[in-house]
Order: sequence, then C-alpha cells, then structure tokens
Amino acid sequence: MSTEATTVPTGFGRLWTAQTVSSLGDGVSHAALPLLALTLTRDPMALAAVSAAGTLPWLLFGVLGGALVDRWDRRRTMWVTDAARAVLLAVPAAAAALDVLSIPLLAAVAFLLGLGGLFFDTAATAYLPDLLGRDPAVLERANSRLRGTQTAASGFAGPPAGSALLALGRALPLLADAVSFALSAVLVRSLPAAPRPVPQARESLLRQARAGASYVFRDRLLLGLALRPAVGNVAFLAVETVLALFAHDRLGTGTLGFGLLLTVESTGGLLGAGIASSLGRRLGTGTALTCTAALEGLAILGLAAAPNAYVAGLALAACGVGMGATMVLSPSLRQAIVPAELMGRVTSTSRMLAMCAAPLGAVLGGWLAATHDVRTPLYTAAGLLLAMTAVTSTMTTNRRVEAALRAAAPAAAPAGDPVGDPAGDPDLPESGELVQAGAR
Repeated sequence: MSTEATTVPTGFGRLWTAQTVSSLGDGVSHAALPLLALTLTRDPMALAAVSAAGTLPWLLFGVLGGALVDRWDRRRTMWVTDAARAVLLAVPAAAAALDVLSIPLLAAVAFLLGLGGLFFDTAATAYLPDLLGRDPAVLERANSRLRGTQTAASGFAGPPAGSALLALGRALPLLADAVSFALSAVLVRSLPAAPRPVPQARESLLRQARAGASYVFRDRLLLGLALRPAVGNVAFLAVETVLALFAHDRLGTGTLGFGLLLTVESTGGLLGAGIASSLGRRLGTGTALTCTAALEGLAILGLAAAPNAYVAGLALAACGVGMGATMVLSPSLRQAIVPAELMGRVTSTSRMLAMCAAPLGAVLGGWLAATHDVRTPLYTAAGLLLAMTAVTSTMTTNRRVEAALRAAAPAAAPAGDPVGDPAGDPDLPESGELVQAGAR
C-alpha cells in the first residue's frame, strides 16, 4: 500500500448514520420475525420456511440484481429500496395489530425484505468508492466504521430491543424496523449524487450478469477474495448449527452462558474491524488476509478441543477478530480495484457464492453431528478453513494486490471530494485534513 498522506472526502457521515440506523432495525426484525413465527406455529418446517425465505433472493437473483444495480443510479436505488421496505413492514404490522398475521405472510415479507437487502447492500458497496474515491486506506477506514457500527447495532442492540418490543406488542418491532428504514431513506436521499458509470453497448441483462460473474472467476485475486467467504460460510454454518448443543453438552453452559459466548465472539468482531487497517498497513493487505484466515481456522480448532467454556470463549473471540478484520480488508480491496461499471455485479457474485454455501454448511454440520460426534463438525470446519487459507494464500499475495492497485490507479477518482459534496462530516476529516494511507 501507499504510505503517502491522503485526503478523506466529506459526505460519509450521513451514509454511516443511515446504515447504522438501518442495521439497528435489522437487528430488531431478525429477533422479532422468528419469535413472531413462533407465536403462530410450532411446526419446525414452517419456522424454517420463514428463516429461509430471507436468503432466497440472493440465491435466485444475486447476479441479476448486481447487473441491475450497475444500470441504475446507486444512490436512488438505496433510498427507494429503503422507502419500499418501510412501507412493506406496515403490512405485517397492521396484520399483527388486527390479529390476522400468518406464516405465509411472514415468509413473503422475509423474502421481500431479503430482496430489498440484495439491492441496498449491493448498491451501497458500489456507491462507497464513488463517494470516497478509490484509495484503499480511506476505504478501509470507512469500512471499519461501517462494519463496527453494523455489528454493534444489529448484533448487540437490535435483538434485545426486538425481543423487548415484541413483549409490549406484536406490531411494535415491525413498526420500529419500518421507522429505521424510513430514516435511512431520508438520510441516503440527502447524499450527493455520484457519477454514473459510462454506458456500455446495449446488452441483455443476462449477458451483463454473465460478464460480471466471468470477471470474478477469471481474476485470481477476485476469485481468492470470493472463495474465502464461500468456504468460510460452509465452515461457520457447520459450527453454528451445533454450537448450542456443543456448549450445552460438552462445555456445560446454560442459556446465559451460551449467550455470553456469542457476545464474546461479536466483541472480537468489533476489535478485528477496528485493527484491520493497522494490520493491512503493517503486513500488507494480502498477508493480512492470509493471517486472518489462518486465525479463524486455528480458532475453530481451539474451540473444537476446548475443555471448558473459558477456553471456548477465547477461541470464539479470536475467530471474531479474524472475521471482523477480513470483512473490512476484503471489501475495501475489491472496491479499490474493480471498475465502477462492474462493481455491482462483482459484489453480488461474491455475495451469492457465500450465500449459496451457507445451507451446505448447515446440512454438513447437522449430518456430521448425527453420524459421528458433536465435536466432529468443529474439527471439519477447522480443516476446511485451514485448507482454504493454504489455497487462497497464493491468490491474494501482497505482490498480486499491489499489481491490481497499480492497474486500477489510472481509473481512481482524484483526491478530494469526488462528488462535490460541500457539507462537512463531523467524524471523518474534512477535505484538507490528512489521514495516513494503509495497505480486503
């Protein structure tokens, strides 16, 4: 990475606030939707249908959604999507208030919320380099803040708030999430307009989607960045599927102890997000990514062998650190090197690979626990993570990262505010304040 000082453009604060508010609402609904479903049925398949409905849009429309985002104005896509989700949540809230809520309605709402998330997340990822420029150090700093507050809002504050609101009334958590989407839409609407990508020759949507996916699979660096979350999701879902059983049967924890284990892991994630830029600067982004991937594998290996809850907590904290750092470094690098006109498709392709891998991990974890032992999924997950680290370490080397950044440099936005937003940002430095550049 370059170590020269780089100015940080203004205008990030509103996007940061919008995503924080939206993440808080997401945490509320993620806790409330399953609990709402539980008030309607005890059928495991019906409950699973509600949970699975939210992931289906990524599996069905992931790459096509990215192609659409690359055609559309990204800021408009974000605020219109959030406004639509706010209106959508009024439907189940009214149904809950009128006592006509049903499992099919909840599943449909979960699906449409997931579809909205596909468009918003893809557009937000593509918009960030339009807003901030393509300096990796600036992107790492921004992604670190976004990731940290997203974890705090959706992982710590949102779920307890959702449970508490549900106790006061079935419609309240849905209304709270609707308000969060409405506030996010207003904030995003006030962001500066970004320059739209140069139009390409008119092609069919399917052809453009295929071109975006091909771009990922032909580029070894981008493929390495995409393989890590894909293989990682197989491993982590295998662990997550049996973690409660493992904690109860092998570690002797109760409900409170299990909740504390998850909290410790999330705390590690916050720490990892906070130190990601420093790791990239000291080690180089490629080496830092290899180290964080190795840390995740070794941490899960330590969890599998943990004799008690204290050791397990340390292992989960270490895993959280690795995941948190990776989820800052990897997107920042992708945003710095991918051409603007392909950013939506590359982002959605990578995310779709990860989402498709998750169900496989859940099935694998359950099958291994049923046919062998509850520790077996954990040892298997550790093996997968360490093998993935070895394979992708040659694909995401510092040398390859530096070459990609040099190749992308001519297309990078000039220093300063690329979209000409005159408003000051209270958190990131003003244009003219200097930030040390660092080495996702």
